[in-house]
Amino acid sequence: MEPHLRARGTNFYTIGLSYKKADAEIRGRFSISDQVKDGILKQAKNEGIEALLVTSTCNRTELHGFAQHPFQLIKLLCEHTNGTVEEFEKVAYVHKNSKAVAHLFKVGTGLDSQILGDFEIISQLKLSFKASKKVGVTNPFLERLINAVIQASKRIKNETEISSGATSVSFASVQYILKNVENISEKNILLFGTGKIGRNTCENLIKHTKNDHITLINRTKNKAEKVAGKFNLIVKDYANIQSEIKNSDILIVATGAQNPTISKQLIHSDKPLLILDLSIPKNVSENVTELSNVTLVHLDHLSKMTDDTLQKRKQYIPQAEEIIEEIKSEFNDWLETRKFAPTIRALKNKLTTMKDMEINLQRKKYADFDEEQADIISSRIIQKITNHFANHLKDDHTAANESIELIQKVFQLQNK
Repeated sequence: MEPHLRARGTNFYTIGLSYKKADAEIRGRFSISDQVKDGILKQAKNEGIEALLVTSTCNRTELHGFAQHPFQLIKLLCEHTNGTVEEFEKVAYVHKNSKAVAHLFKVGTGLDSQILGDFEIISQLKLSFKASKKVGVTNPFLERLINAVIQASKRIKNETEISSGATSVSFASVQYILKNVENISEKNILLFGTGKIGRNTCENLIKHTKNDHITLINRTKNKAEKVAGKFNLIVKDYANIQSEIKNSDILIVATGAQNPTISKQLIHSDKPLLILDLSIPKNVSENVTELSNVTLVHLDHLSKMTDDTLQKRKQYIPQAEEIIEEIKSEFNDWLETRKFAPTIRALKNKLTTMKDMEINLQRKKYADFDEEQADIISSRIIQKITNHFANHLKDDHTAANESIELIQKVFQLQNK
C-alpha cells in the first residue's frame, strides 16, 4: 500500500499528541482554536503542502497531511501554538502512510478516545475537513479517507454497542457528582460556560440529578439564554459571578478560554465547594486549592473513571475492528485502482484512436459500411480488453509496477 500513497515525493504523515502521554497542561499549550487552524492551513498552502487535516479536541491535537518530512508538520504546529518542539517531542507520536491511515480510523471511530466509544470526535473531523476544503488544502486521497472513516464510525455506532450507555466527559462529570455529593437535588449548581461540553453536562445533570434550580452564566448572555430556554434554567449576568459562586455548592466550568477564568479571588465563602473544570486548557487556576473548603477536579481525572459502562464496551472492540478492517481494505482497493487508473485511461484512449482511424478507413472503402454497428462492437471489445488489463493489475500486486511499465511500453502510452 505504501508506495502509491506518495504524492510528488511526499508521504502521508500523522503528527500529534494525546491524553495518553501529554497531561492537560501540555495539551493546553498545543490546543488550536478555529482561527489558529485557519492560519495553519493557509501557511501549509503557501508552503506547497498538498493536503492537510488539523484536529484539536480536549483529548488531542493532530495534523494529518502530505509532507516530504514529518518535521514540516511539527514546525507548522509549534509555530502556531504555545508549545515548543522540545515539549512536543517528549510526548509526541509520528505515523507514516498505512500506519497514519490506521491511526485516523482508530481516532475517528472512538477506539482511541479517552472514554472508549465517545463519538464526538467524528463531528470534529468533519469540521476539520470542511476547513481544509475551504482553504483548498485537500486532495482526493484525504477526501476519500475522511469519508471512509465517517462510514466506519456510522457502522460501528449502528452495528455494535460500543457506545451503549451514556458516554463522554459530560456524563463522567455527572457520575462523579452523583457518587460524591449527597442530596444532589437540593444543592445549588452553577454552570459557567455554554460550549458543547457545558451543554451536554447540563442535559445530563437535569436528566440524572432531578435538580430544578441550576444556574447558568456565560460571558455572552444571549448564548446562555438560548441554552437555558432549551433546558429551563436560571440565567444570571456575568457581572454576578462572585455572588453566584458564593451561593453554589457545585461549580462546573466549561468556558473553553485560553487562560483561567476562575481563580481563588472570585471565591468568598467558607462552605464546601466542588469545582469541576471541563476545559482544555484548564480554565480554573490551581490557586483555588489553597482554600480548604474547595475541591477541584479536572476532566483528566474524570476520564480515568472506569465504570461498568466502559467495561461492557470493551467486549465490542473486536467487532469494531472488523468493521474498520473491512472499510480500510475497500479504501486500499481504491488506492490500488488510483495507482494504475491513468495507464488504463491512456490505454483506452489509444485503442479508441485506433478504432476511430480504422472505422474511418473502412467507411471510405465500402459504400454500405455500417459505421454505427462497427462502433458499438469495437467499443465493447475495447471495454473488455481494458477490463482484462485492470483485473490483471488488481490481482497481480507484486508486479503491478512492472506491468504498468510494460503496458506503457507496448502501447507507447503517455499518461500524464
